[in-house]
Amino acid sequence: MLGLKKLDFYIIRKFLGTYFYSILLLTVIIIIFDISEKIDDFIEKDAPLRAIIFEYYLNFIPYFVNMFSSLFTFIAVVYFTSRLASNTEIVAMLNAGISFWRILIPYLVSAIFLTVLSFALMNYVIPYTNRDLRAFEKRYIKNPFKSNEMNLHLQLEPGTYIYVENFNSVGNIGYRFSLEKFDSTGMKLKLKADMITWDSIQSRWHMTNYITRQIQPNGETVRQGTETDTVMKFTPADFKVDIEDAKIMTYTQLNKFIEQEKMRGSTLTGQFNLEKYKRLTFPFANIVLTFIGVALSSRKVRGGIGMHLGMGIGIAFTFILLLQISSVFAIFGNLPASIALWIPNFLYSIVAIILLKLAPK
Repeated sequence: MLGLKKLDFYIIRKFLGTYFYSILLLTVIIIIFDISEKIDDFIEKDAPLRAIIFEYYLNFIPYFVNMFSSLFTFIAVVYFTSRLASNTEIVAMLNAGISFWRILIPYLVSAIFLTVLSFALMNYVIPYTNRDLRAFEKRYIKNPFKSNEMNLHLQLEPGTYIYVENFNSVGNIGYRFSLEKFDSTGMKLKLKADMITWDSIQSRWHMTNYITRQIQPNGETVRQGTETDTVMKFTPADFKVDIEDAKIMTYTQLNKFIEQEKMRGSTLTGQFNLEKYKRLTFPFANIVLTFIGVALSSRKVRGGIGMHLGMGIGIAFTFILLLQISSVFAIFGNLPASIALWIPNFLYSIVAIILLKLAPK
C-alpha cells in the first residue's frame, strides 16, 4: 500500500512538474516575441515600465496559461509517460502486479486538479485580470471600441421597447429614435425623436425634434417640440455591447448578463452563450486528453518519445479543430451551444476508452 502511494506521488509529481515546466518555458518565449511586436506601441505611447510588467504581462500570463492548458496537459502526459515506457518502468509496474487501470488513478487525480484549476481561471480569475489587461490595451495599444450600429431594437423592461436606426458610439448620438410602452390593453406611450444625444455630465438624454403621444382611456395627449432633456432607463453602454465584454465577466455575472440580453432581444446572446459553455467544456478536455495521452504513450515503440509526441500532437490538434468547428455551428447553425461544445469531448471520450482498452495491460 505504501509502495502504491509512493508510485502515485511519483506519477503526479512527474505529470504536474512536466506540465508547469513546459508551459513556463513557452510563456517566457511568447512574452519575448510579444515584447518585440509591441515595443513600438509602448515607446510611442510612453507606457511606463511598471504598467507594462504589472498591468499587462502579469495579467497576460493567466490568460495564456489557460488558453494552452489542455494542449500542454496532453504534451506533458505523452512526454513523461513515453519516458516511463522507454525506461521499461511501466512494464516493471505491471510485472509487480499493479493493474493498468490502477496506474491510471494518479493520472486522473492530476487531470482533475488541472481541470479545476482551468475552470477557476476561466470563470473567476481571468475575468478580473482581463479588466486591467483591456484597460492597458485601450490606453497604450489598441484604439477604444467604436461602433456605428444600425437598426437597434432593445426591450428595456417588459412592455417597454426602444428603436434606434443608427447609433454612433464616438459622439453617443442616436438618429431616428423611438420608444414604445405597452400594457395589457395595448400601447400607452409612443415617443419619437430625430436625434438623441447623451449628456454625460447630467446623465440624461437631449432630444431634437421630438413628438410624444400618451394614450389614455379618454383619448390621447400629443406633445412636441424642437429640443428637450429627459431621463430614460438606458445609457450609451446599452448600444455598445461587445462580445469581448464576456471576457471580463465571472461565470455568475455572465449568466445574469445573458438573461438581461435575452430580455432585451440582443442579437449577441448566442455568442455570449457560446462563451458560457466554452467555460464549462474547455476544462473537461484536460481529462479526455490525459487518458488519450496515456493510452498512446504507455507502449514502448520504435521512435520513442518522438513517435508518441508526433501522434499525440496530431490528435490534439484535430480535437482543437473539431472544437472550433462546433463553435461555428453553434453561432451560425441551429445547434445549441450547450450541445455543440460538448460534442468534441464526447467523441474523444469514446476515442480515449477505445485506446485505453487497446493499451498494454
